[in-house]
Amino acid sequence: MSTVLSSSRYASLGASSARFIGSAHRMLIDGRWVEAHSGKTFDVFDPGTGQVVARVPEGGAEDIGLAVRAARRAFETGPWPRMKPAERTRLLMKLADLIEAHGDELAEIEAVDNGKPLAVARRGIAGTAEMVRYMAGWATKLNGETVDVSVPGEWHAYTSREAVGVVGQIIPWNFPLSMAIWKLAPALTVGCTVVLKPAEQTPLNALRLGHIIEEAGFPPGVVNIVTGFGATAGAALAAHEDVDKIAFTGSTATGKRIVEASLGNLKKVSLELGGKSPVFVFPDADLERATPAAANAIFFNAGQVCSAGSRLYVHRKVFDRVVEGVIGHGDQLAVGHGLDPASQIGPLISRQQQERVERYVALGEEEGARRFGAPRVFDSDGYFVAPSVFVDTAPDMAIRREEIFGPVVCAMPFDDDDLEGIAAEANRTEFGLFAGIWTRNLSLAHKLARRIKAGSVSVNAHMVNEPALPFGGYKQSGWGRERGREVLDLYTSVKSVAVSLD
Repeated sequence: MSTVLSSSRYASLGASSARFIGSAHRMLIDGRWVEAHSGKTFDVFDPGTGQVVARVPEGGAEDIGLAVRAARRAFETGPWPRMKPAERTRLLMKLADLIEAHGDELAEIEAVDNGKPLAVARRGIAGTAEMVRYMAGWATKLNGETVDVSVPGEWHAYTSREAVGVVGQIIPWNFPLSMAIWKLAPALTVGCTVVLKPAEQTPLNALRLGHIIEEAGFPPGVVNIVTGFGATAGAALAAHEDVDKIAFTGSTATGKRIVEASLGNLKKVSLELGGKSPVFVFPDADLERATPAAANAIFFNAGQVCSAGSRLYVHRKVFDRVVEGVIGHGDQLAVGHGLDPASQIGPLISRQQQERVERYVALGEEEGARRFGAPRVFDSDGYFVAPSVFVDTAPDMAIRREEIFGPVVCAMPFDDDDLEGIAAEANRTEFGLFAGIWTRNLSLAHKLARRIKAGSVSVNAHMVNEPALPFGGYKQSGWGRERGREVLDLYTSVKSVAVSLD
């Protein structure tokens, strides 16, 4: 076990969690746990302490090549393509049960690996398992159609849906386990095989998930997991000529590089990228609900959420009351290590991200915006940042235009009910991922939702985490949809068959 894990900070870790984190880690390729071809490893940091807690293989292009070949064999000649849909359903249901059975361990690993409060990580386990179960149900329902064609003669014409093949999946660090499942569950449901590349900052739960997938009984090569850096392993996966589809969640800048890398064989690409999401609070809203929800929309997970409500628009009649409430909520939140039961906000993921958010905060003040938020002194070397609320911002300020990915919100008043103007303000961004609307006037809510260019809109709620609801973005927030029936389109191809009966 790592000597770091022997310190009092980690005394609350369960034996299985501590044993796994402190073990010698390897990658999963073709059903075997292997070291990187180069023999290199890299450090995994606990963002709550800044200390190294594990080392994992530094996979590169050679390892990606081995994993892709294993996935190709599993897809073309292994038992996976001949497995009946009901068998895939049973395997996925078993995986969901095992995720719940190992829930405490997975939550503790995420609290150390990612930094999120343990209570938040535990709540996420149930949703992760339900995502698997929802997708498992689709395995027996992927049907084509019969088509009544108009060409001369008598025909039997139909369509069928087929698994696209070998899929490369690159997942982010903000929700390591759930994002892995968002990608894996639909791909496995339709019969694809996968090479999964977790974020280099948070590789541990992906590796633990690999052991659970083995325990569930998936055939070798169906799921392969390669740890490594985006610039090497990730780039090699995106460019590989024998990968049929790439799925990526992360920054818009990296998403554009993924698209460029995919051009060699014109592989299918889906992207879930950045956001600068607006939240509107109208004067008739239930402010007792709307105010803490608006705060949670930006402070949850330390603001490291692609759909975070980072632009808060409040009607002038209630602006002071709502903003004061959001400021007070942020000031009262306990910021601390993920394993501390009192923590409500964990650290940012890395020193680099901490410094980036702090630069945005300093820049906002330099540009003339007023910042609210109690100053904090943290007795740790972790990557903590206190919540901040800015007012008196201008449309051209960086803090109002750019995705910060931290607990920083810009609050702006509006004082009319011109829906066209309000929608234009919501749409004044290169992103289009999410929008929130708080009002008792459902006619207004429906009209405004129609005018906002975003993939998801919630009314009197923030970002409903429902497996059946598609999630994805307009504009530079991405291509395609995760979750729901629509995600299956990303992992299947439609074939048309026409049989002459003459």
